[in-house]
Amino acid sequence: MTTPKFILELREKIGHDLLWLTGITGVVVDDEDQVLLVRRADNGRWALPAGILEPGEQPAIGLVREIEEETAVETEIVRLVSIDTLPPSSYPNGDQVQYLDLCFRCRPLRGTPRVNDDESLEVAWFPLTTLPADLSPREQTCITNALKPTEVPIFAR
Repeated sequence: MTTPKFILELREKIGHDLLWLTGITGVVVDDEDQVLLVRRADNGRWALPAGILEPGEQPAIGLVREIEEETAVETEIVRLVSIDTLPPSSYPNGDQVQYLDLCFRCRPLRGTPRVNDDESLEVAWFPLTTLPADLSPREQTCITNALKPTEVPIFAR
């Protein structure tokens, strides 16, 4: 995974200490009820397109950027699905992070899915009825919530 420059600069000051970041996740669903997934280069698992907001970047704009960078598919945001604080985690180098994740439902506008950066091994559409077995429970929940007809984002009360 490519680490954004602003994080590398912060890490020079704080070392491996816990860093609070804003994550963005996209559930891209096409007209054939397929969801766009990437197989991550770091762990080999299928996942939703996701990334980290750059300083000052608007979440919807950042997610559209991330999806295109990862998959070569241009999208538009349909709605905010959920706002979640994810548990703290660590990277193999010892960096500790915790994400506030904003999950959005998106729809594709144009583009053929392909690996478009070094973060993914594969990119593909999957029918909602046959999702990969290694999709994380959190991502399965994001997909389930994105398919609900409600327009109200899901958040902890």
